[in-house]
Amino acid sequence: MHDEPNIPSAGESLFARRIGGVVLGFVLFLAGLVAMLFHIQIIEGSGYRDKAARQYLREVTSVASRGDILDRRGRMLAESIESVSFYADPRIVRRTPHPRGKGRHGTFDNSSHIASLFARHLGGSRQSYLKELRKSRGVAVLGRKIPIAKAMALMHEKIPGVWFDREHQRYYLNVAAQLIGVTNSSNHGISGIELKLDRELRGRDGTTVYQRTATGEKFPAPDARQQEPLKGKTVELTIDGDIQSVVEDELAGIVSKYNAAAATGIVMEVKTGEILAMANSPTFNLNNRSTWTPEKARNRSVTDSFEPGSTFKIVMAAAATDELHMKAGDMVFAHNGTLPVYRLKITDHEPYGDISFREAIMYSSNIVAAKIAMEVGGEKFHEYVRRFGFGSKTGVGLIGELPGKVKPLKEWSGTTLPWMGYGYEVMTTPLQILQAYAAVANGGVLMRPRMIRKVRDPDGRVVSESKPEEVRRVISKRSADYLSREYFRAVVDSGTAVSAAIRGISVAGKTGTAQRVTDGSYRSRVYVSSFVGYFPVEDPRYAIIVLVEDPKPAYYASTVAAPSFSSIASRMIACSGELQQNLSMHSAEQEELRSIRTVAVPELAGMSAADAKRLLRWLGLRMDVSGERKGFVVAQSIAPGSRVEKKRTITVTIADQDMERRTM
Repeated sequence: MHDEPNIPSAGESLFARRIGGVVLGFVLFLAGLVAMLFHIQIIEGSGYRDKAARQYLREVTSVASRGDILDRRGRMLAESIESVSFYADPRIVRRTPHPRGKGRHGTFDNSSHIASLFARHLGGSRQSYLKELRKSRGVAVLGRKIPIAKAMALMHEKIPGVWFDREHQRYYLNVAAQLIGVTNSSNHGISGIELKLDRELRGRDGTTVYQRTATGEKFPAPDARQQEPLKGKTVELTIDGDIQSVVEDELAGIVSKYNAAAATGIVMEVKTGEILAMANSPTFNLNNRSTWTPEKARNRSVTDSFEPGSTFKIVMAAAATDELHMKAGDMVFAHNGTLPVYRLKITDHEPYGDISFREAIMYSSNIVAAKIAMEVGGEKFHEYVRRFGFGSKTGVGLIGELPGKVKPLKEWSGTTLPWMGYGYEVMTTPLQILQAYAAVANGGVLMRPRMIRKVRDPDGRVVSESKPEEVRRVISKRSADYLSREYFRAVVDSGTAVSAAIRGISVAGKTGTAQRVTDGSYRSRVYVSSFVGYFPVEDPRYAIIVLVEDPKPAYYASTVAAPSFSSIASRMIACSGELQQNLSMHSAEQEELRSIRTVAVPELAGMSAADAKRLLRWLGLRMDVSGERKGFVVAQSIAPGSRVEKKRTITVTIADQDMERRTM
């Protein structure tokens, strides 16, 4: 008898299928869960981690304090002052309980309290803070670049959702604006020394990674790498702040007196090439960006080139002495004031006939200069032009410096050589002219102009230092001394530049009055007036150039530029014991210079009380305050530009105009 097969009933088969389906579903569920976790943790893990980090971590950049810029005596020209900016997360602020119970918009709205708090401490409208705090997205900005003293009370408050960052704001003594330059809102230099040495001055920013609690409070993440900011390097310039102020004041006076378009002045040590002052007028206020314009920001000393006129006769005189062996007493014929050259005419301002070569230079005869240049010859004359540095950058390293323009010999026309003899058909910068005269003053050796003395790291260690650098010998020492003694001293003693004389000190130099090409022609009669000189002739130490663009109605250099040279030199000697010592001045001469020891009162309006006091102290003046003790100058007792004795007290009126907030 055979057993019958065990055939499940219909009910059992249905139950088994259901169990199988449940098991399969569970397996599929687990597989899907594993796949999803794999996708989240492995494939998209980094993205979710970044999202979590953004929610709970915040990396804050601590901007490094920008390095200081100092003058040659270690006095501050530019520095970074710490300030504070306040921010808030509106979502956290709105979720935070009001400290005094229900706020205007419910229990969890702290906006009203915070707005009142900031309005009370920082000023401004409470409604403006509320508007920021009720933004639907983004970060609310409650204050930018607030002075530490003003922000201190708020910095001690612990307000959920509100934080502050320390920042640095650039402040300037407000001299040498075009030379020093400015920075932008990102603390990067955009012009002048600030741009040239931006990498050294900027330092290294620090980073701090913060974690935030649910209430918005933050604390440094314990497992994150933190980096402290490193202050930028300190730059010491060659300029002397006192001398710079003197030159700027004199240039402003020239521009005003002669209704000139602009003026430039440079002071150089002839033996070292160090620039003691480099000034331009018009200028702008480094601490007030609204006064900045491209025209005022241009450093004309190196960025503008012009036909120099008679100051270029230094090349002719040097070539005549070395190549033609001419002497001061040699007689030359000046053609009674008119010399035809290739259907054109060269003229003198006086009809000279037979005169000595010394007199030709003393009285600045264009005709004699042209004849001597043609006698020297094109190739030799071109060689001397290049030897003196014309047609090449000086090497001072300032941004925007031009090389001037000297035509290659193959491009010379018949008029090029005679015209170059007295300073036309050639383009030079003011610094190039000064460098050439300084070379003669230095015994015939051309020195590279220098603006930067030292760069120090934050610990005070010198990381770079410039030294005097000889470029080349231009002429022999014997020839250089002869030019100084026989020609350029005579120009000041008895020639066109008697107004450049300095009492008690021997001066050598040359005037230059040149027409400027306007719209391709000389018909507009626009002139450039200049004087370049050095002193003392026996042992030259300092060279100065003063150049005035389009003075009116007077335009001759003997009237416009030469007297300014004398004033600058006298005032800078009077205010500098170092110069008096270097010049080995006698007591009688020092006493006479002390009698002209006056300064021009600067424009103080709009400056902070601290900046105004610091500027006046630098100039040797005192400040008395009327009105608020903190704030900004709105009036001063002595008009800007007025000359007063040192130690005079200037009364200023201070008012709190909430200018910090408007200029953030």
